Amino acid sequence: KQWYQRRVRGIMSLKTLLPAPTLPVENRQKPARPAVTTVAAAGPPPYGARQGWAPRIPSDFGDGGAFPEIHFAQYPLNMGLEDREKNNKVVAMQVDAQGKVKYDALVRQGHGKDRIVYSKPTDLLPKTDGIELDKPDEEEVKKSTEETRNALEKLINAKISAALPNKVAIANGQQEPPKYIRYTPSQQGVNYNSGAKQRIIRMVEAQKDPMEPPKFKTNKKIPRGPPSPPAPVLHSPTRKVTVKEQQEWKIPPCISNWKNPRGYTIPLDKRLAADGRGLQDNTINDNFAKLAEALYIADRKAREAVDMRANIEKAMAAKEKEQQEQKLRLIAQKARDERSG
Repeated sequence: KQWYQRRVRGIMSLKTLLPAPTLPVENRQKPARPAVTTVAAAGPPPYGARQGWAPRIPSDFGDGGAFPEIHFAQYPLNMGLEDREKNNKVVAMQVDAQGKVKYDALVRQGHGKDRIVYSKPTDLLPKTDGIELDKPDEEEVKKSTEETRNALEKLINAKISAALPNKVAIANGQQEPPKYIRYTPSQQGVNYNSGAKQRIIRMVEAQKDPMEPPKFKTNKKIPRGPPSPPAPVLHSPTRKVTVKEQQEWKIPPCISNWKNPRGYTIPLDKRLAADGRGLQDNTINDNFAKLAEALYIADRKAREAVDMRANIEKAMAAKEKEQQEQKLRLIAQKARDERSG
């Protein structure tokens, strides 16, 4: 408010210093055009009177749709007009209430209807609607000055008290705050303790001199003590290595099953040794023994069944042979009796 008042006073004083204008001042604003009111009939014109007429607003269509005999882009009830306006880059000329062309339509293109766009020179002028520009009275000036002074004194006192030496050490944690101890002596009387029954003792940490040299030398090199004795290594007594142990300690060479860049001919036993199959412990499942026993029992039972079937067939063959012989014997006896007969 004070800045605006000073600026207004400076402009007024500048007007008093400048000479009066010699040329007449022209009013650049055009006179307002009289508003023309036209009453248009709603709906399309009758048939026979539509030469050169084209529907452009929703009221031209009446209650119907487009006119097929008129070769013109028609939008009844504004259907399809929104998509056309979105893709259209041509701005229609608009006129305000005074008849002037509204050039700010170019600036507003692409923005929503609720967006505020400043496009007039009058938008740069400060608005004084509802703002009091009266000079404050003496009481308000004194009150504001007193409040400002109290706030500044409070900030300054806080910074001064924080910058004191004892407060800095306490704030940084280098020194403990003072402690107050209430002391009651055991000997009471007028002759002791200046006649006082209690005393309050203020205990403060002694100030350390930052320039005082260190009292103890901590960088003195001390010779190292003897190291700890090494752990004893226990060895078994030397003995002669047998051929079996030599073969067990024999490590096969590293042979790859995929790469042989130098083209060596490697025997199969070396490949199997390098594969590590000899180091694997093969274990046989117990189910194999059960399977072998079951197969043996099945084989024995099958053999017994075959022997029994063979014995039955042999007995049947012997019985059939005996019957055949008996039959032949009877025929021979019969033939013999007929011949003797």
